Amino acid sequence: MEQRATASLWEWANPVKFLRLSGWLLPWVSWGAAICLAVGLVWGFFFTPDDFRQGSTVKIIYLHVPAALMAINIWIMMLVTSLIWVIRRHHVSALAAKAAAPVGVVMTAIALVTGALWGQPMWGTWWAWDPRLTSFLILFLFYLGYVALWEAIENPDTAADLTAILCLVGSVFALLSRYAVLFWNQGLHQGASLSLDAEENVHDVFYIPLLVCIAGFVLLFVALLLLRTRTEIRARRIKALQARERAA
Repeated sequence: MEQRATASLWEWANPVKFLRLSGWLLPWVSWGAAICLAVGLVWGFFFTPDDFRQGSTVKIIYLHVPAALMAINIWIMMLVTSLIWVIRRHHVSALAAKAAAPVGVVMTAIALVTGALWGQPMWGTWWAWDPRLTSFLILFLFYLGYVALWEAIENPDTAADLTAILCLVGSVFALLSRYAVLFWNQGLHQGASLSLDAEENVHDVFYIPLLVCIAGFVLLFVALLLLRTRTEIRARRIKALQARERAA
């Protein structure tokens, strides 16, 4: 039974089946992302009160926290799909990692910019070499290097192999970005806004719209991932056809 379920899972690595499934999912995920983002951002920015300490700047949380979470988790998703490529040699997984990287770049940039806007009135500076901030900046540079490496290498299989190694190394900084506050007690950055420990979460008036925004960011990423992976598969097919025509 387990073997049959595993075999069924790997069937979706077939490009034709992936295109069929993703084509069916894409409209639903896109509409879900649009609804969650619209509801969450409007609710958060216009219908939640100012914080008694941070004032209206606390509302940056509805962009900063979801973007930061996605930046870290997108890299972890890229690591998983890269390892699948290395172990199983499924091209869809490698193309999914490639497709996710530019989205991760944007999410990391949003997190860095909104973090600076949020931190300046709180800390009195736009930037501090805080452990979490520094590791997050390094993660952003790894994202840029990952995208550049794909573009620099003509052979797609070689590019997938090398970017998988880069992804493995960069995962150290993805984890540091998430847990740096726990590893080092010093630093300006606050603890996690979301936690399994209910006492560490933000108040419900901010927490519930924040969860809606996070859901919107997750669905937006899934929609962009499906769309970009479909594009990468088709681009790979076009290159293969062009190569055959030149050979003929």
